[in-house]
Amino acid sequence: MQVKFGTDGWRAIIAKDYTFDNLKLAALASARYFLEQQDHAKGVCIGYDTRFMSKEFAEYTAEVFSSQGLRVFLSNSFASTPAVSLFTKSKQLAGGIVITASHNPAIYNGFKVKATYGGPAHPEVIAEIEKNLPLVDPGTVITPDRKLIEEVDMKGFYVSYLKSHVDLELIRESRITIAHNAMYGAGQDIITQLFDESMVSCYHCSVNPGFGGINPEPIPQYIEEFVEFFREVETDVAIINDGDADRIGMLDENGDFVDSHKLFAIILKDLVENRNMRGEVAKTFALTEIVDKICRKHGLVMHELPIGFKHVSKLMTTNDILIGGEESGGIGITSFLPERDGVYTGLFVLEMMARRQKTLSQLVGELYEEYGFFCFNRLDLHVSDEKKQAIIEKASQGRLKNIAGYDVVRFNDLDGYKYSFEGGWMLVRPSGTEPVLRIYCEADSWEKVRKVLNFAAGLA
Repeated sequence: MQVKFGTDGWRAIIAKDYTFDNLKLAALASARYFLEQQDHAKGVCIGYDTRFMSKEFAEYTAEVFSSQGLRVFLSNSFASTPAVSLFTKSKQLAGGIVITASHNPAIYNGFKVKATYGGPAHPEVIAEIEKNLPLVDPGTVITPDRKLIEEVDMKGFYVSYLKSHVDLELIRESRITIAHNAMYGAGQDIITQLFDESMVSCYHCSVNPGFGGINPEPIPQYIEEFVEFFREVETDVAIINDGDADRIGMLDENGDFVDSHKLFAIILKDLVENRNMRGEVAKTFALTEIVDKICRKHGLVMHELPIGFKHVSKLMTTNDILIGGEESGGIGITSFLPERDGVYTGLFVLEMMARRQKTLSQLVGELYEEYGFFCFNRLDLHVSDEKKQAIIEKASQGRLKNIAGYDVVRFNDLDGYKYSFEGGWMLVRPSGTEPVLRIYCEADSWEKVRKVLNFAAGLA
């Protein structure tokens, strides 16, 4: 493999496939695409995360772009993916690139493509760039035009924007105390610029390209030590972001994890019931079905989409979407940006807590009272291709009639294989960014989730 674009741009293992030679191919193919755009004279921007060599890869990408005559705005430090997206949209650039592998293990890096509207490039755009790959000459000599490269404070631009789009004073007056786990990623240094030191306790807010030996993904299996820290510092709420800060998980005041399913639902409720906002809702295939119930109650059009925020983002640019999101912690509120943003989402929840004078557990409790208890977990199976195919084969085409003792009532293969049963559902799907088979389950009890995931793991 040289360069293969997937769910969200190109990702590969550093020094194996993610090399300067292959990066040159990706950059040249992208440059060809950007130069064909009507607004190409405005240029493109490039940001990068805290991964190994991300800064150097970003600088090289800028050199490649400038060598092709593209004006380039290069971030002067690591910056979150939403910061790059915001800069792209605000400056009406032809596009943007983020050197990041998001939540993937430390051995990976990536090349995310952002479109002029400030969100992931549509699948058709990625397809156009891929078509350019065979057309670029690997032997192209890169002669950068330094006059076309301008360093900018992308992170500072983003922080200033947050200050004018979030009621920070309301949050400050509430004296909510916050723990921020940046997971050594690009979201560090943002929360601390918005609030007094007395309000924020930082965790893993330093640069560590190895991410402390874990995947920088805000899910329970990677935050066990942080939960201990959270309980020691006794703060009111925690915001946890992934490697490029476009995803979120939270802890309530008791240290209990609040996943993106619950966050999406309480934000949607707040937008409609307390802010009197209307619009359509976009969710991916693995996001909670509570969203369906909220939309039915309020007469909102809901779109269920394949997994990958690029599908959500596309709809955000064509329809009147109020909010869009996915299972893996990516939530986008269109009035802010047609992009998932883990930091802004966290601030939105803080603002909601302050305005309604509720703890996060109380907001989740309201959800349970109205729609019933629900819980979710995901199993990532690092299995051989043989076992992976065996599970997929058994799960495909609606072949399963019973899941862990629960009769199947519905089958859907929009993206993977989803089986609904009384009180929940199971989804089997290969990852689009890693050699992993993912098993998702939502149900009305933790016991049911455990039984279903064990059943799925045993299919091989």
